[in-house]
Amino acid sequence: MSDSHHPAGGLAHFDIAGPDVDRLHGFYRSVFAWEIDVKGPGYALVRTPEGTPDGAIVEADEGSLTVGVVVDDVAAAVAAAEAGGGAVVMPPTDNGWVVKAQVDDPAGNRVTLIQR
Repeated sequence: MSDSHHPAGGLAHFDIAGPDVDRLHGFYRSVFAWEIDVKGPGYALVRTPEGTPDGAIVEADEGSLTVGVVVDDVAAAVAAAEAGGGAVVMPPTDNGWVVKAQVDDPAGNRVTLIQR
């Protein structure tokens, strides 16, 4: 995922999680006409209309929605999140495709930080 086309601070990705991914696929396909591209057990890419962030549907025990926000420096953004009362869920990680981290805001909402 190259996020050079998204500005820093902009939304770039989302993850929709839940225990029944087939129902989630059907819901988002029928309600919004999103394209669902199953990539393997428990994971599908989601394509939304042009100019809007794409995402994924992932299998998980409980439902959740995580947004991905572009940052210029993921380590600095993690430090700012901690200083602002957030908690680090996943430290900066280079998975070979993207450098990202995950933090929870002070209310416990999850945010993925994606370095551009």
